[in-house]
Amino acid sequence: MKSGFHFIYIFVIAALTSCNKYLDIVPKGQLVIESTEDFYKMVSLPNRGYPVGNFQYLVDDQWMKESNVIGALKNIDIINFTADTTENRVNRMTASSLYNQAYKYINRWNMVITLVDDSKGDEDMKKLAKAEARVLRAFDHFVILNTFGRPYVPETAATDGGICIMDKYDLEAVPVKSTVAETYAFIEKDLDESIPFLQATPVDVYHPSLAFAWALKAKVHLFKREWDKCVAAAQQSMSYNNKVFDLVAYKAVGGFASGAITAGKNPEVLSYMYMNGRNELNFGYSYIISPELKELFGPTDARFTMFFNTTNRSFLDIGSNTAYWNVKFTDFFNITVGMKTTEVLLMMAECYARQNNLAAAMDLINDLRAKRIVDPLEAHLETPATIKETVDIVIKERRKELLFGFHRFWDLRRLNTEPDYAKTVVHKFPLVNTSVPQVEYKLPPNSYMYIIPFAQDVLKKNPSLTLNTNEVIPW
Repeated sequence: MKSGFHFIYIFVIAALTSCNKYLDIVPKGQLVIESTEDFYKMVSLPNRGYPVGNFQYLVDDQWMKESNVIGALKNIDIINFTADTTENRVNRMTASSLYNQAYKYINRWNMVITLVDDSKGDEDMKKLAKAEARVLRAFDHFVILNTFGRPYVPETAATDGGICIMDKYDLEAVPVKSTVAETYAFIEKDLDESIPFLQATPVDVYHPSLAFAWALKAKVHLFKREWDKCVAAAQQSMSYNNKVFDLVAYKAVGGFASGAITAGKNPEVLSYMYMNGRNELNFGYSYIISPELKELFGPTDARFTMFFNTTNRSFLDIGSNTAYWNVKFTDFFNITVGMKTTEVLLMMAECYARQNNLAAAMDLINDLRAKRIVDPLEAHLETPATIKETVDIVIKERRKELLFGFHRFWDLRRLNTEPDYAKTVVHKFPLVNTSVPQVEYKLPPNSYMYIIPFAQDVLKKNPSLTLNTNEVIPW
C-alpha cells in the first residue's frame, strides 16, 4: 500500500478451501483499520476454535458410547473408531471445519504481516505485531501439517506430501502443496524471526508470549526428532514460565469448593485457544475416555479422581470401565488444543530419555507426578534401566496429562514412524451389549487413516492439490 493511511476491514471470513478458497471473504460489519495499534489489536482473537471431529476417535484414549455405534448410521466417528478402511473418507468429507478455520486464521495473520508496515504508528509496535502474527501463523501451519500432511520421517520428509504454505496476504493466490520438510522449514523460519521481538508478558493472554513461542519451537524439534534442540527450546520456554498447578495441594484444601480455577487463574496455560469455541472442556460430558486410558491412572491420581465420573448411565455404559469428564470449564480451566507448561516439561523429559539421561528424565516426571498424585509412594517412580522403558513412562504421562485435543492423535502419528514405539490401536467393542458379536477393531501403526484427507471443497477449488493418502477423489 502506498498511501499515508489505509482503510482495511476486519471481516468475518468465509470458510476457506483449496488451502484458502482463493481467500474469498464476506464482510459482515466494518471496522476501519488505519493505525499500527489497530493491526496489533487484530492479533488478539479470543474465540479461536480448532474442532477435532476429523480424527478424535483415531486414538486409543477416547471411546464411544455403544448406543452411538450399534444400529447407528455410519458416520466419520464410527468409521474412525472401527478403523473402517472399506470407506473412502473423501466421500464423507464435503468440508473440514478444522482445515477451513486454520486457514481463515492464517489469512488474518497474513493481513497483519503484509500490511502493518504501511500503517501509521510506532515502529516497535509494527515489529511486535508482525512477530506475534508470525508465531500464530507458524502454529496454524503446524496444526494443518500434522493433521493433513504426512508424518515427519527424516529420510523422506523432503519428498513426502505436506500442505499449502500461505506466506502473504494475497487474494489472488492459488497455492501449491509443499513437502513436509518445506513446511517445517517455513514454520521454523517464522518462529526464529519472531522470537527476538516478542514479549515475556503480552498485553493480554491472546497475544503469544515468549514462553509459548519457545514451547512451540520445542514441539517442532520434538516432532523432527531433534532432541538437543528440543531441550534447548524447552529450557528457554521454562525460563519464562515453569509453573505447574499443584492439584494435590488444591485437593487438600477442598478443590473446586475452595474456589474455581478459571482461565486466567491457571498458571500452566501458555496459549488460549479452544476446541470448539470459547468454552474449553464444556464438551466433556460427551467425551468418554477408553478403558485403556482409565487403567493408566492410579488410585490417588487427582487427574482422574477430581475430574472423571464412572457411574452416570446417561453419559457412559455401566460396566464398560470407561469414564467421562465431569467438571465444567468454569470450575477448572484445562487447555487441550493449546499448550501448557506441563507439555514443555514432558517434551524435555522425553528428550532426556532419548539422550540416555534417564535420571534427569525421571526427575522431571516425578516432579510432575508429585503435584498430581496424592499418595507419595504412588507418585514416585524408580528410574528404569533402559531408554525405551523410560520413554514409555513419558508417553504414559503424556496420555494422562495432555487429554483430548490434538495430543494423542499427533503422538501416535509421530511415534508410529519409529519401530520401538509403534502401536496397533485395538478397540474391542462392544463391552456391555450382548445383542451383537464383540469384535476387535485394529488400527495398525502404518495405516493411511492417520493422515486426514483434504475435503471435497478444497479439492474442487484447487485441482492441482493431491491427496496425501491412497484414497480416491470421487469425481
